[in-house]
Amino acid sequence: LLFFFFGAFRPGVLTALMVFFLSGKTTLMDVLSGIFFFGYIEGEIYISGYLFFLATFARISGYCEQIFFFSPQITIRESLLFFFFLRLPKEVTNQEKKIFFFFVMELVELNGLKDAFFFLPGINGLSTEQRNFFFIAVELVANPSIIFFFFPTSGLDARAAAIVFFFVRNTVNTGRTVVCFFFQPSIDIFEAFDEVFFFQLVETLQPCMYTYFFFFNLCLSSCSCF
Repeated sequence: LLFFFFGAFRPGVLTALMVFFLSGKTTLMDVLSGIFFFGYIEGEIYISGYLFFLATFARISGYCEQIFFFSPQITIRESLLFFFFLRLPKEVTNQEKKIFFFFVMELVELNGLKDAFFFLPGINGLSTEQRNFFFIAVELVANPSIIFFFFPTSGLDARAAAIVFFFVRNTVNTGRTVVCFFFQPSIDIFEAFDEVFFFQLVETLQPCMYTYFFFFNLCLSSCSCF
């Protein structure tokens, strides 16, 4: 399905992958993350010129998606501490884990919610945007060099999406490589990207320069305000 698919993502650069429906985005993420529930992977995958090894790549990458699989009866702090001790190697001391824990909590501004529950019957839990902050923190606990965000603003209004994207930008500012999948981002979010990568039908669009201008010509010609 992913035939001759290539691209470059740089550290400290926020990259958007603009995808079309049935373009192979889920297949691409399944291949990179190694998370798939049926089928198999064959062929050759190279990263920075080296053959792809899932065990190695999984240690330096994170895959952030909006899947709620946490216990609603424990607090944000308890959940994150659990992931810290689960995902960080044994060589990292408990004191270092706690220091990094407070750094991540500060980065995604969850200190004010550290004692909050996800959800309790009859009591409002975290909002959708607050859950997204937590999902970002869960991936940061492993201290990855590369983070993939799978539609991070899905289901959010414009204000909430802008807040979530502010924390995505904070993640980029730490020097990490961040790649976000999007269908149709708002103009504010689109302008926040450093680089944009388009692909459709599981093959990269060629040539990219003409695709870029075609995209904007299409937008300008269809908008009455221009």
